[in-house]
Amino acid sequence: MRSTQTNFIGTGRLQLSATQNDRARPISGAKISVFHTNQDGNQAQIGDVTTDNSGQTTELELPAPPLDYSLIPGSPMPYSQYDIRIVADGFAPLAINDIQILPNSLALQNCPLVSEEISAQQEAETITIEHHTLYYEYPPKNPEDSVKPLPPPTGFVVLDRVVVPEIIVIHAGAPDAKAPNYHIPFRDYIKNVASSEIYSTWPDAAIKANILAILSFTLNRVFTEWYRNKGKNFTITSSTAYDQAYFHGRNIFAEISRAVDDIFTTYITKPDIRQPLFTQYNDGQRVKNEGWLSQWGSKELADKGYSAINILKNYYGSSIYLDAAVKVAGIPNSYPGTALRRGSSGDAVRTIQNQLNAIANNYPAIPKQAVDGVFGVGTEVAVKVFQQIFNLVDDGIVGLGTWYKISEVYVAVERLAAR
Repeated sequence: MRSTQTNFIGTGRLQLSATQNDRARPISGAKISVFHTNQDGNQAQIGDVTTDNSGQTTELELPAPPLDYSLIPGSPMPYSQYDIRIVADGFAPLAINDIQILPNSLALQNCPLVSEEISAQQEAETITIEHHTLYYEYPPKNPEDSVKPLPPPTGFVVLDRVVVPEIIVIHAGAPDAKAPNYHIPFRDYIKNVASSEIYSTWPDAAIKANILAILSFTLNRVFTEWYRNKGKNFTITSSTAYDQAYFHGRNIFAEISRAVDDIFTTYITKPDIRQPLFTQYNDGQRVKNEGWLSQWGSKELADKGYSAINILKNYYGSSIYLDAAVKVAGIPNSYPGTALRRGSSGDAVRTIQNQLNAIANNYPAIPKQAVDGVFGVGTEVAVKVFQQIFNLVDDGIVGLGTWYKISEVYVAVERLAAR
């Protein structure tokens, strides 16, 4: 590992949330203590915060390294690290170590708590977040063909078109290693990978170009059932030698989260192929591969004014284009194709009103409203509160990202209610 630094002249922000049951139910009144370990290895407590009725804390301002460290390759460690301890009545305590704080960025850390009854049957959990891939050296990716041969109809492929899955099954290690599998919502997986592999301080075009590469890589694994056709019981691995970096339980960054919510149904492809392009990439500094996206190179191109699609064409060829999945699995109603806002009306508005009212049973800060199919002031306020709770742009407009986030939380709440 390269040497660390202690020059904290920047400021980042951290917001914590305590939840249970796949975030379907927030935990209010959880006490969270925040610590920092100094250069001598001594841990000092910074303070305590308590979650509100949406399971969230206020945003904490924390010291971070200079912004330039995350913008220039080879710099000292560009993020500061903090530890937290969470206690709540009726739940087992939880420790999360090495939360990463970047300057001028909002880090979001979910704290998944389990009941004392369940925890009595298992060991107390401590989550330790691994270092970022652009700072620490991980095994480089083994090259593969960018277009995969599809198996015959008797194989595992059952899709005739690209579908965004509800859940990704991640093997926490190399394909043949003995390791646990994690069942993670698709968007949460993409946000985790992007927060582990690029910096949220980068220009928007670079962030989106890298997310699109991560999406296409993942959807290729999904569409071709790459590992299941090899007799494995997972979709993808967390090994950088084979797939992408996934660090279970890590914090994500709000800037990356919002970008994923806006484009998570989009992928890169080429004419005359049925599948998402297998978009391999590297850091562009320690490792370079012809025809692969360079992460640091994408940042440099964005600095020069390149758009996300032009960054991608620079690496994957001028023939690539962006397409959208026709369906998001596990969602009761697909996005209507047009954003809903004050003045909209119809069945799509009624769907959103009904789902928000159901979510409000668990998140009481969201005001309930009449299910009348008319997008009035009350619906706009409910949408804004939902967006604030789930770290979306709180404009009161139900675009693609907000629509699917409402649907995702609604499904989780309904599943919990049915138990």
